[in-house]
Amino acid sequence: MSSVEIRKVTDKRSLRAFIDFHYELYQGSPYDAPTLYSDELHTFSKDKNAAFEFCEAEYFLAYKDGKLVGRIAGIINHRANEKWNRESVRFGWIDFVDDIEVSKALLDAVADWGRQKGMKEIVGPLGFTDMDPEGMLIFGFDQLGTMSTIYNYSYYPQHMEQMGGWEKDNDYVEFKLKVPKGGVPEKYKRVADLTMHRYNLHIPHLKRSQVFGPEQYGQKVLDVVNKTFADLYGFSQMTPRQREEYVKMYFKFFDMEMLCVIEDWNLPNHDVIGVGISIPSLSRALQKCRKGRLFPFGWWHILRALKFHKTDTVDLLLVGILPEYRAKGANALLFNRLIPVYQKYGFKWGETNVEMETNEKVQGQWAYLENELHKRRRCFKKSL
Repeated sequence: MSSVEIRKVTDKRSLRAFIDFHYELYQGSPYDAPTLYSDELHTFSKDKNAAFEFCEAEYFLAYKDGKLVGRIAGIINHRANEKWNRESVRFGWIDFVDDIEVSKALLDAVADWGRQKGMKEIVGPLGFTDMDPEGMLIFGFDQLGTMSTIYNYSYYPQHMEQMGGWEKDNDYVEFKLKVPKGGVPEKYKRVADLTMHRYNLHIPHLKRSQVFGPEQYGQKVLDVVNKTFADLYGFSQMTPRQREEYVKMYFKFFDMEMLCVIEDWNLPNHDVIGVGISIPSLSRALQKCRKGRLFPFGWWHILRALKFHKTDTVDLLLVGILPEYRAKGANALLFNRLIPVYQKYGFKWGETNVEMETNEKVQGQWAYLENELHKRRRCFKKSL
């Protein structure tokens, strides 16, 4: 009989314990980049997170000898299940001490809940949507994490192997890029110039008022994301409420020089056909936010990174080009526009977001930059 007790999160106090467990488990880690507490609270609040329009979830805590030793979220994304013709319950936000009895109890809790809901498989780590962190780190444990990805100890995937019955569902890779010196690489510049003139593509210099005002560039950017990511693993289309939520939450922090959009001026409304969103790395700043809190001093470290670029790394949060423009070389316009900005700000390195290991076209974007595949993460699956 297991000595691990599983409790559901049922109130604000237990939800705080759920969120705080990660900060406590990774306190002092030189590689973990903890998420802000306020963002976590928003994500897990059923009355705030717009993903609950098409998702349902339960959160579980594991206790052993009266001590909190693990957490896990169980999620059913009905929209994704319908799109991909799967009956999956997702597990996400999984953290546990190095005790296989604990990790097994947590995963069993989600599996049991999934069975009760009629699901046929359990998959993860995944969030509510692709906008949440996904994939368990299986390589690159000595690399600094980013705010948009998961960092986990090396014993996590070891537990998955030891438990048996789990298999690979999808792998992601991440690259570390060296920001070039002395201008834009000639290949990017040449293709960008050719593509811009041949296809009448343009990059506007956006003002913040255009993102939130009547021109609604924030919504246009996320509309491109919906179309660009439509066929990627586990993706579900963002609803209008979700897009509005993301614009309000995140776009106000973006440096307009690091938010790049491509427009096709052959189209009547100069439609946006490509986007590139990047931000100064917040990883070190987040490590200085005690338990993910902005106060009393966390806000200052975040401000130094965002406004004064007190970091040598830029995070490439999102690069998306509509399918019909990829073969035309439209992505070169993004790099031609953004690399000089990175050089001006003094960035030395770039961090890509997660990319499916099979997505060779995306990985081909980095061919003209010095790059290193330095992290790999996995989504597992198991039949119920």
